[in-house]
Amino acid sequence: MIKSRITKLFFLLFSFIIIGCTISKSNETKYVVDNIENVKDDLTKQEKYNWQYKDVFEDSIAGISLNKAYRELLINKHCDTIIVAVLDTGIDINHIDLKNIFWKNSNEIGDNNLDDDNNGYVDDVHGWNFLGNEKGINVQVSNYESTRFVRLYDTLFKNKSIQDFKGKDTLKFKQYKKALKDYESKYEKAKKALEKYAFALKQYDKMIASLRPYFPNKNFTIEKLNAISVDDDSLKYFIEQMKLCITNELKRNFFEDKEKWARVRFEQHLGASGYNESSIIGDNPNTLSDKGYGNNDVEGDSLTRYHGTQVTGVLAGNRINNQGIKGVTNCIKIMPLRIAALGSERDKDIALAIYYAVDNGAKVINMSFRNDFSIHREWVDEAIKYAASKDVVIAVAAGNESLDSDIYFNYPNDQIENGSNFVNNLIVVGASSYTKNIISDFSNYGKNNVDIFAPGENIHTTTPNNKHLFIDGTSIATPIVSGIAALIRSYYPNLNAAEVKEIIMESGVSYDIMVKKPSTNEEKELVPFSSLSKSGKIVNAYNALLLAEQISKKK
Repeated sequence: MIKSRITKLFFLLFSFIIIGCTISKSNETKYVVDNIENVKDDLTKQEKYNWQYKDVFEDSIAGISLNKAYRELLINKHCDTIIVAVLDTGIDINHIDLKNIFWKNSNEIGDNNLDDDNNGYVDDVHGWNFLGNEKGINVQVSNYESTRFVRLYDTLFKNKSIQDFKGKDTLKFKQYKKALKDYESKYEKAKKALEKYAFALKQYDKMIASLRPYFPNKNFTIEKLNAISVDDDSLKYFIEQMKLCITNELKRNFFEDKEKWARVRFEQHLGASGYNESSIIGDNPNTLSDKGYGNNDVEGDSLTRYHGTQVTGVLAGNRINNQGIKGVTNCIKIMPLRIAALGSERDKDIALAIYYAVDNGAKVINMSFRNDFSIHREWVDEAIKYAASKDVVIAVAAGNESLDSDIYFNYPNDQIENGSNFVNNLIVVGASSYTKNIISDFSNYGKNNVDIFAPGENIHTTTPNNKHLFIDGTSIATPIVSGIAALIRSYYPNLNAAEVKEIIMESGVSYDIMVKKPSTNEEKELVPFSSLSKSGKIVNAYNALLLAEQISKKK
């Protein structure tokens, strides 16, 4: 059945290209930019606020042509409201640009401490938080996935070679060796950083104590410090250090914060203190059988709701209130599923959140995260397959390490070591820029494992407490693709998930230019932009909606 639908889709795509010359001028489809000099990257302040929605052919800015789509294709056109699940951190649901966009579980009665709809989740009125417990205590910091990997498999794989294993165990062993190397490297760096900042904090306190006779009220000035005449070398040293602190505006809270986050990284991310977030949640992370853990706090505290708020603003920020930003679409309801803290996401939470989203009616799932390792990728793979079987589109971030994802595998994805795709509903998204280089230097890329690029640099979006900011990342590019998928599904509900993905891939704009391949090296290799993703394109809302219209009419 899937094969026949895809064959039909390719026929329609071919037909659309053939008849493209007969479309009216206002609906003209353009797919290729072959002269980057026609693209400007010296944007005005106003242009930078919504550059991602501009049209490269009309505005000379490498956006997704969303403004043009709303102006020419969607005006006064009815859309169905669909559910988009956002698997992320908590979300500021009271943000002025995000009010009234959240999904409500109509089968659940809030705050009665009962599972009214018998789905295994108590009082899940607006979604679910997989990172808490029934007492309302939530995880702020989680382990790195390499920490979990080493903790789980060290006994099995330590001091062994790949020849000792067969089948799937060889893949797990290879991941273990990479995870162990990653863990040991991070452990040593974190340990040194903690020692450095702990020492710096102690030295700062010693400095304050030594200077207290001269500054009892701590009103330090360079002029007064210069006026102190002493022979004590230690005091002279502290005087010079205080001058540096004043010059660089460094106070105790600076050293406190540095020491605090170095300690978090060492003791909690890397588990050096024995920390394991599952002890807070109260579940067994190595089985899927005990679902229902967590609580209904989808918002979270001030520390853990930044990323989800930023992602949601790009996807669904209010387009008509003129308060700050405009999301891709308002024809959706956001289903918040909280799976991310400060650290790596757990495979169990990812898998169960996907099942939850699908079973509760989501038609698009946004996953703006990426992990270098996956302990139970089989759970996530099966959940992705389940979403495909239920006609749900999934968009996933490519990652921000400037790496080739065909070599440095990361997860979730829809391939195993560059094999064929095992589903046709998942889109891996890299980040593009408005600069003449087009691709963001931080973005991961890959001819096999990255599907398409979308604007992900200098994007203006929501952040907690009714604020807005500019942000970078493939995690910000991903909701742009999710938003376009949602637009297609809202206006053309007869198109299935596989067709939506293929339309997005085929309708993007190609940049027939050489670009600097993302790298952490100062010298960058020049490569064709088309070589950095499977489609070789930047997503385009206008072209996607035109193509969706053509295919929808022929079904």
